[in-house]
Amino acid sequence: MMRFLLLFSRQGKLRLQKWFTTVSEREKRKIIRDMTTMVLARQPRSCNFIHWKDLKIIYKRYASLYFCLAIDNDENELLALEVIHRYVELLDKYFGNVCELDLIFNFEKAYFILDEFLIGGEIQETSKQIVNRCIEASDMLQEDDSSEWFEVELFGSP
Repeated sequence: MMRFLLLFSRQGKLRLQKWFTTVSEREKRKIIRDMTTMVLARQPRSCNFIHWKDLKIIYKRYASLYFCLAIDNDENELLALEVIHRYVELLDKYFGNVCELDLIFNFEKAYFILDEFLIGGEIQETSKQIVNRCIEASDMLQEDDSSEWFEVELFGSP
């Protein structure tokens, strides 16, 4: 099972965090600090797997962002690496070559995409096409709601 997913920049700025288990705020801050310092201190050609406490930390750098995933010791590291890659592919598909600014200014959409892909630390949907259809349907609903609100504001209630 996945424990948490962190996205942070090369400067150590946290951009996204998803916790799949209950952790106190104090412990979250400590884990985030530990993960950023540990991952950023590693050499670029180092292995992407780290044993930390009773967890395996799997990380991957894409452009200026580090995607860091913690899993139980008995889980498959390569599958976790594939989960990270699939999430990046989903973000790329939605944002068109995702960058750090996309996540900063559209963090709610990044969380939504993650929730369509993972729930409770488990993969919910493996098909990129199905996840993309759900995201598009959500965008269409948001557009419909905003246009109805605009019509009500502009023309008065129907």
